[in-house]
Amino acid sequence: MASNDDCVFTRDFLDNTRINLMHHFWTKIFGYNLHPHIPCDKPGLRIADVATGTGIWLLDVHDQLKEAQLDGLDISLDAAPPGQIFPQGVNLRHWDIKDRVPEGLIGLYDIVHVRFLAFVLLNDEIPSVVAKLFTLLKPGGYIQWGEADYDTLRFDKTTPHASTTAIEDLFKLLAVQDPRLKPTWVAKLPELFAQGGFVEVEKDSQDARPHIAFLFFEASLIMHELIARKTKNENLARELKRLLPLAVEETRQGSYCTSLRYTVIGKKP
Repeated sequence: MASNDDCVFTRDFLDNTRINLMHHFWTKIFGYNLHPHIPCDKPGLRIADVATGTGIWLLDVHDQLKEAQLDGLDISLDAAPPGQIFPQGVNLRHWDIKDRVPEGLIGLYDIVHVRFLAFVLLNDEIPSVVAKLFTLLKPGGYIQWGEADYDTLRFDKTTPHASTTAIEDLFKLLAVQDPRLKPTWVAKLPELFAQGGFVEVEKDSQDARPHIAFLFFEASLIMHELIARKTKNENLARELKRLLPLAVEETRQGSYCTSLRYTVIGKKP
């Protein structure tokens, strides 16, 4: 693992299960792995999944595009299965998105995919990351970036008497502990793409149907347990462990939180 890996999550079997479940629900919400306006019929297609995590997105794309060369890039490969597990044409390599682009990756890819970095990057880091993703692409290549917009976070409930107090307190607690846990840049991605040189920028905004939003939230509750395990802040860990059972009980009573989710694409001229 790279020495500068400061991920707030644990990269263990629970974390991996969370990632894989969230991928499943994300795909149900949007209905695709690759945006339908991204051409995928080019021979010798080369695709990168940046911050690949478990590699689950790559595996689903491989089922669709068996002839494509798929590369998963991440600061750590601890969340991914052993390399021998992956089908032919799917490979992993270390790369920290905050580092410069290695010479061998410059202009290599037809498509670059990124997702779930809202709790990883600081607001002021996004323009430089967009520039690096631009560098990875060939001329005419496409970027696809998917995130939940936490500025649109809302707390819903299935019955009027249900409480959302503990669920709301969980999010308030995280927001004041680490600036990465209160991202404000997601809605600005189309603008940031355009500023970074991308053209034909499009945003697909989806508000999940209630049953999917509920299941997505229930899967994401795992993250609070993981942060409590990983943090060195004893007060934060103690408060998370106090609030989480209360939030779980509120969820059982029909409360949950959700937000708008965006997939943003752009083309490198």
